[in-house]
Amino acid sequence: MYCRRVDDLENSRVAKQQDMSGPLTSFPASVYCFLLLIFVISTVFHFELRLSKLSIVCEEPPLLETPAPTNFHHDGFWTVLSQGRLGNQIGQYAGLYALAKLNRYQAYISPQMHNFLAPLFRITLPVLPDSVAKNIPWQNYHVHDWMSEEYRHIHGAYVRLMGYPNSWTFHRHIINEIRREFTLHDHVRKEAQAYLHSIQKSSATFVGVHVRRGDYVHIMPQWKGVLAHKGYLDQAMNWFRAHYNNTIFVVTSNGMSWCRENIDNTKGDVIFAGDGVESSPGKDFALLIQCNHTIMTIGTFGLWAAYLTGGMTVYLANYTLPDSPYLGDFKPEATFLHEWVGFPADLSPLLKH
Repeated sequence: MYCRRVDDLENSRVAKQQDMSGPLTSFPASVYCFLLLIFVISTVFHFELRLSKLSIVCEEPPLLETPAPTNFHHDGFWTVLSQGRLGNQIGQYAGLYALAKLNRYQAYISPQMHNFLAPLFRITLPVLPDSVAKNIPWQNYHVHDWMSEEYRHIHGAYVRLMGYPNSWTFHRHIINEIRREFTLHDHVRKEAQAYLHSIQKSSATFVGVHVRRGDYVHIMPQWKGVLAHKGYLDQAMNWFRAHYNNTIFVVTSNGMSWCRENIDNTKGDVIFAGDGVESSPGKDFALLIQCNHTIMTIGTFGLWAAYLTGGMTVYLANYTLPDSPYLGDFKPEATFLHEWVGFPADLSPLLKH
């Protein structure tokens, strides 16, 4: 790449000296050993000093399915503020990846984001140590939840993106690269596939179901919105039963007790697979994206499961009132893919009040 091996450089230097000065045996071997030691030490010192000034680690850019631009700006690099849980972390990584590439800057992630994502996915963006990041004169740049034209022309050598760029509009043009970034590690994928095979009696179509509950039970009424109700889940499952043969619904949620009480399993095609442990969501997420299709409710966890799974997705539509403050940060048309199928939520609990 940019650096030649130290021993290659030394051999070249010695060869040149032989051409110019005759045989090297005119000096004791210990002298040459000493000179070589001095050269190696000075070379190492030079590179360490250079790295400390640049405050970044020199890594070879990943090989992309679509060729990456070779003319990155070399006078800076970008990062993103790591915040939220798994769904938002994935969205921030993907948004950084897409926007930094679009503006021709190398992207780096924090150790916190790396620790969140790397155990699950084969991500490739390099890590910027906290000891370096704290000395960078960052320009904080807030992005909303959908792509805007001005994001193609962000000026700044040291930009730190802020916000939750979860929309497909940021990276639909490089979706294969994004999906590659979120390729599961082999052992995670094999564990999820082994589970699915264990519940498969014959040839089957797996539909991952994510039911978001948890803190949203209290948050959505404040946003003039509702959660998925029993009627929606019945509709969504019946849609898949009508369109695919031998469906198996793999249910995950952070409210599994609610799911067992409200999801109809009289047909025997529902598996309550999720463990509901929010602090370690990797198992549930891996199960969802190893399925063929997706039923989602609300939240970025289910949204990213649908994006990465591919296949068909049924989603909960119109789950807020028109004057919801939630719509200031969320655009349905920039969130749900046009080919997905939406069933409207039941807003009657809100209308009663």
